[in-house]
Amino acid sequence: MTHAVSSMAYVGETPWHSLGNPLPAKQPISTWAKSAGMDWTICETPVRYMTENAGPLGSIKSFDEQKVLYRSDTQAPLSVVSQRYQVVQPKAVLEFYRDLTEVSGFELETAGVLKGGRKLFALAKTGKSAVLKGNDVIHSYILLATSCDGTLATTATPTTVRVVCQNTLSIALNGATSAIKVPHSTVFDAQMVKKQLGIAVSQFDSFMYRMKMLTERKVKAHEATNYLLKVLCHTDGHTDPAAGLMNERALKKVQSMYEGQGRGADLASASSTGWGLLNAVTEFVDHERRARNQDYRLDSALFGAGAALKQRALDHALQLVA
Repeated sequence: MTHAVSSMAYVGETPWHSLGNPLPAKQPISTWAKSAGMDWTICETPVRYMTENAGPLGSIKSFDEQKVLYRSDTQAPLSVVSQRYQVVQPKAVLEFYRDLTEVSGFELETAGVLKGGRKLFALAKTGKSAVLKGNDVIHSYILLATSCDGTLATTATPTTVRVVCQNTLSIALNGATSAIKVPHSTVFDAQMVKKQLGIAVSQFDSFMYRMKMLTERKVKAHEATNYLLKVLCHTDGHTDPAAGLMNERALKKVQSMYEGQGRGADLASASSTGWGLLNAVTEFVDHERRARNQDYRLDSALFGAGAALKQRALDHALQLVA
């Protein structure tokens, strides 16, 4: 595989990023670990360096305040972190879902590693769904992700996926994300996070109520233009032509997707509505935004600049129905 994804696995239809190994449904955690490339551990060793003034071969010394994290299978280095850094192992990401899948009706759908193992994630369907007008189906998921390079706290995020286009969107109400974050300065307590998630998952119905309001909110042409300028160019409602040129390609692409080129744009829920505007942006981020490769696009859409752009799109969409 040419991507930086070491491996990935999925159940059901091929994901939008087209990466990974297909698996039959209801597989045990051990099978997921192997197929998703998560059957290795993060090892650690003190940072060592060589001095040059102690003979021709130098002298090897340790820097005890830092440690190197590396993969047990390939010995490839992952990062240099402080001694206080608490590692969350690849299998722990999958084990998080064991009782949820065996007892609570969750179903693992995608799992894998990004950036050669520096980021790890798993996505599971909760069993809850909603249908917007025009048979626009939305499923509820939980995304658990972590990193071993300090770029991401261990984060459990209630997420929605729109079936018609596989757009992903984190659940957020009143401008605040429902994500539960555990910094790497503390030990990851899976059971405590799951207790907190019980509240977050219950917000799915409230979130979908807001999304249904967006499907009822008809949008005029000038409102759509202002929305896209605010989301994509940070104009905050001022239609400054110079600001529009900052991201002209994105503006043209998202507008064309909103006006009918996007997946599901012609559904009753999306045609000329606030919901249609929101999904034009999320589809652009997940499927069309320029990226070095699909690995980078997936990383950005779930955790990086793409995720931030989708959050901004949601915030401005909710202002249309405030």
